[in-house]
Amino acid sequence: MLCALASLREKNKMEKVKAKKHLGQHFLKDESIAKDIADTLNLEGYEDVLEIGPGMGVLTKYLLDKPINTYVIEIDEESVTYLDENYPKLKDRIISKDFLRYNINEIFEGKQFAIIGNFPYNISTQIVFRALEYRDQIPEFAGMFQKEVAQRICEKKGTKAYGILSVLVQAFYDAEYLFTVDEHVFIPPPKVKSGVLRLRRKKDYSLPCGEKLFFTVVKTAFQQRRKTLRNSLKTLNLSDSLREDEIFNLRPEQLNVEEFIALTQKIEADGV
Repeated sequence: MLCALASLREKNKMEKVKAKKHLGQHFLKDESIAKDIADTLNLEGYEDVLEIGPGMGVLTKYLLDKPINTYVIEIDEESVTYLDENYPKLKDRIISKDFLRYNINEIFEGKQFAIIGNFPYNISTQIVFRALEYRDQIPEFAGMFQKEVAQRICEKKGTKAYGILSVLVQAFYDAEYLFTVDEHVFIPPPKVKSGVLRLRRKKDYSLPCGEKLFFTVVKTAFQQRRKTLRNSLKTLNLSDSLREDEIFNLRPEQLNVEEFIALTQKIEADGV
């Protein structure tokens, strides 16, 4: 009977904000998983954490228990109202904005901060790319994605899942896939499983090559991933002598981060 009442209270609570399909909302209802996600942070090297898409705060409550300043950014006005009414500790720390379009330094002013969240599936890769733009300020990034996306971010070379996201993230962060989450712990349940990962910035995350060219090389190579680099990088107008280098016999999924850096250095030396 007590279990049934507890389940009913949890269901009623989750129904206070309706999940919106166009925002990719799936509200986590399993408290133990929320706590496990919050506990992935090591809380070293920063004093602030930003949660993206907190919804009704199932993860937020566990962040608020930690010795860190918790901020949340939420685009859904209904969720913002709910958070404001139910989490007084968040006073003046609820950012009612779109993370993808907001200048986060209006809040953090160049300081170090971590990112965490149960990320909306429909914009999760965009969130990662946006976070990479702030990599100088983000020593740690943790959260939940669609399982395949989380695996792709952490994937190593030589597989179909390995791609642009894998290389660009792992150039700056050590990526670790932590655990899988089943569909039934969400309201409404998604059609796919979820995966939780953790990114910790490398001690030396500066690249020994031009970063802009590195990004261009990686993206261009994987746009035609079934071709050898000799063919996929034609648009970079490489010299004939450089194109004879053995590395150009490989396909992009055969190169790890260090090899992509070496490739970029060769292209730089070629005068591109």
